[in-house]
Amino acid sequence: ITAKMNINSILVSQPKPKSDKNPFHGLANKYSLKVDFRPFIHVEGIDPKDFRQQRIDMSSYSAVIFTSRMAIDHYFRIAKQTRFTVPDHMKYFCVSEAVAYYLQNYVVYRKRKIFHGKQTFKDLMEIIVKHNTERYLVPCSDIQRKNIPDQLEENNIKFKNTTLYKTVCSDLSDLEEVKYDVLVFYSPSGIQSLLKNFPKFRQNGTKIAAFGQTTVQAAEKAGLRIDIKAPLPGVPSMTMAIDKYLKSNLK
Repeated sequence: ITAKMNINSILVSQPKPKSDKNPFHGLANKYSLKVDFRPFIHVEGIDPKDFRQQRIDMSSYSAVIFTSRMAIDHYFRIAKQTRFTVPDHMKYFCVSEAVAYYLQNYVVYRKRKIFHGKQTFKDLMEIIVKHNTERYLVPCSDIQRKNIPDQLEENNIKFKNTTLYKTVCSDLSDLEEVKYDVLVFYSPSGIQSLLKNFPKFRQNGTKIAAFGQTTVQAAEKAGLRIDIKAPLPGVPSMTMAIDKYLKSNLK
């Protein structure tokens, strides 16, 4: 199959999937495309000095809310670096069962008070409300989703956010001379990273694919033309959106 658009190469601004059983691999085979993966952003833990400036006494909280495995890693990292011994009676509230199980890397699972929601923060909120006397610490990144503190405030839960890790633009200088026909973005931070790394970036014939409304908005704000959007009705994934685009532009 040859595309009249002349699309031969795609760069996905995410880490490479661990196996070939991913939708991009299927897309590459179907259209004989070169698909590369490269994270445009990465996460860095904040150092103890920056944590101390937040003036948070970890011992004054009786419970911790974890929305991701990364939050767990950085909570226990900061505890260790600041010599805070996490007490055995600490209660853990996790957004999903998978996140809760990840605690096994740090605590004796069956001996701890661990609660988890089904998948969304709203599920977890129902459990938190039943434990409304606790004082909650919420480890998060510098770009926390606003719905989390909003729901806690609405329910009069005593809580404090603590930024333990941040999203940082990766160095992409080695891509300076490399050209791709399609660039795929999944977050506003990815768009920021593109512009930070390549302030003189000119889109010209390059197609931009954006996943999610906030990514689309960030791309438009940066003056980029978006050729492929997802999710859309009937097109839930990015690979399906690219597939549809290629199909409609074939000879």
